[in-house]
Amino acid sequence: MKNKDFISMILGTLSGIPFALGMCMVLLQEWQAMVPGIILGVVGLLGILVTILVRRKMENKPMLNLNLRTIAISLFGIISAMIFGIGVVMSIEWGMMIWGVTVGITGIILLMFLIPMVKGFEK
Repeated sequence: MKNKDFISMILGTLSGIPFALGMCMVLLQEWQAMVPGIILGVVGLLGILVTILVRRKMENKPMLNLNLRTIAISLFGIISAMIFGIGVVMSIEWGMMIWGVTVGITGIILLMFLIPMVKGFEK
């Protein structure tokens, strides 16, 4: 394993755990910890951003390459993940199983479109 892969794995794990725990704190009403969950989620997101920047620095790539394509793909990914999440919430929390599964599968299909959008097709 290369150093950059190991460091990315460690940083990603250390930032993913507070993000996931924060999201649980926000979404599970039984915990009654919405505000601390938001704070912990934001800390996790900042850690994920630092992980991405460190990884790009280790690969000698520019820190941020913002162009219209990158922004469009990012927005598509965010919207697709939100559609998937709404499907999960519809199934688990709202008791709308059939509609929730349908919306969730739609979100999964949209997320699968990210692969050719980012990587492209080989000829």
